[in-house]
Amino acid sequence: MTKYFTDNNFDSDVIEASKEKPVLIDFYADWCGPCKRMAPELDQFANRIGDKAIVGKVNTEESREISAKYRIMSIPTLIIIKNGREVDRMVGMQNVDMLNKAIKNFL
Repeated sequence: MTKYFTDNNFDSDVIEASKEKPVLIDFYADWCGPCKRMAPELDQFANRIGDKAIVGKVNTEESREISAKYRIMSIPTLIIIKNGREVDRMVGMQNVDMLNKAIKNFL
């Protein structure tokens, strides 16, 4: 299941949680066409990975603090967080296979 991260829950739901398992974050905006096409891929990936990782989204329009902290310049941007820090970044549309390959090293 895909979660939604905000400025309010980011520390607990991402930073702290990433100490136990990797967290994949999709930075997106509602008006972004590629982001809309990415959503079903992200949901499929979340269903496939199950409880091995946490999968979620950050709306860049609503969570500007997080977006600035991670210097999001283009969307969709996907970041993997492990042990509280960024370990991988992908920019642009990604499919399920690409997401699986990216997160495999951090499981």
